[in-house]
Amino acid sequence: MPLHVPQAPAPALRSVLTALDSPTAVREARTPVLSTLTGPFEPELPLPVHVLDDITTADGPPRTRLTGWRFLIRDGNRTVAAAEAMLTADGWAFSHFSEGPYVSSAELALSQAESLPSAYQPRLLSIPELYMVTLWLHGDLTADGAEGGLGAGDLLVPLAPAPPGIAPHRAHRATDLLPVLTHRLTRAPLLGSPA
Repeated sequence: MPLHVPQAPAPALRSVLTALDSPTAVREARTPVLSTLTGPFEPELPLPVHVLDDITTADGPPRTRLTGWRFLIRDGNRTVAAAEAMLTADGWAFSHFSEGPYVSSAELALSQAESLPSAYQPRLLSIPELYMVTLWLHGDLTADGAEGGLGAGDLLVPLAPAPPGIAPHRAHRATDLLPVLTHRLTRAPLLGSPA
């Protein structure tokens, strides 16, 4: 089924396009590929980036918050980097370019998600406590990409590199994967300490 990619806010896209048109921003980017290619570069597949701050909270389901929009950057027929826009007090602003394993891993995960039997709205979910990023396949296709929490039917696809013991590029129901991740963060009491 095709993915239903949400529409990024126009100011977020404009901030990325402005950065891509700026020789200074591209040349000074900490991405060797962007500084060596001449372009033209095209941003595509805008994905809202959400953060899951505290997965061990006991008061209800984990909460997510929007931190930005990430665009895959193409040079001709290949993806070479990503660009992120973040929400500031003044609105949307270009944040940074990146390249490396998460870019190619996100592209692979999106390609695999296209072959799933159900349609989803793709998002990115960062779990800072585990240094982990997942492709979040949200089941509500009509939802605003900037809002909403994890739904019962949502899938999470860990991107590579994933934490040890978590298989990248394997879709998990969010309700199944979150307890595993929570368990990884819950410390066992030390021997001899009160329970």
